[in-house]
Amino acid sequence: MNDTITCLAGLWVGHDTNIEAATGCTVVLTPEGATAAVDVRGAAPGTRETDLLRPENLVEKVHAVLLTGGSAFGLAAADGVMRWLYERGYGFETPWARVPIVPAAVLFDLSEGRADVWPDAAAGYRACQAASADPVPQGRVGAGTGATVAKLYGPAGARPGGIGSAALPLPDGGWVAALVAVNAVGEIVDPATGRVVVAAVPPSADAPGSAPAFGQNTTIGVVATDRTLTKAQCLRVAQMAHDGLARTIRPSHTLYDGDTLFALSTGRGSVADANLVGVLAAEAVARAVLRAVGVGA
Repeated sequence: MNDTITCLAGLWVGHDTNIEAATGCTVVLTPEGATAAVDVRGAAPGTRETDLLRPENLVEKVHAVLLTGGSAFGLAAADGVMRWLYERGYGFETPWARVPIVPAAVLFDLSEGRADVWPDAAAGYRACQAASADPVPQGRVGAGTGATVAKLYGPAGARPGGIGSAALPLPDGGWVAALVAVNAVGEIVDPATGRVVVAAVPPSADAPGSAPAFGQNTTIGVVATDRTLTKAQCLRVAQMAHDGLARTIRPSHTLYDGDTLFALSTGRGSVADANLVGVLAAEAVARAVLRAVGVGA
């Protein structure tokens, strides 16, 4: 059974992973278009094409969402996603060309591996080539390759983060799912038990800690449903989905994080109860966070 985000028909996920540089990117492809919105809660975000997702703005649908490492440098990987979609005739129709709409968000992984290598247009293109409807590979791959967590005492005590995905069924047979790249300053908590499953490591007496590094963290992700939502409803779902981060990452949404969640509706099914989708989105996000760090089924 596929209980990751690719259980949604018409949605594919691909990773590009650079082990040596400890970075990478992950693309969520919806070539036929998906209604979309975004909610940014952290104070240090790095994003592209997010203003157009505001409910009052013209464009309703996106054709992909990119999650990437490399800090602000990694936003260039979206160029490769746009080229892949353009070559195949996908995009927002204009009289002169179809323009693919590819919002993106980045996380900071320059402290891992190499700081002079980051996902570029070629990496974004490769992620599209690798995309499929197979269950999503999880852990330290794609955008989660260089992700770390539990940095409350400074980056020296960082523990491995990663990327995770989970899906939950709707009563009518539809799905709500999440894909999250976890690179948080906070510890990871299992909300079912309240137990800290990835703890920050206090400094030893001979190796004092330091303050968390400003803007060098960030958890980014996508929640999606195959049911029909408006752009405004997608925004509410994205907002509610952040509850899943608050349940599993302690603390979350800090000055040191740029936590950003996109919400997608592929519209393959009937009109959805947005409140129910939001509740399940938060739970899917919580499960995805645990899977990203190797905890939970």
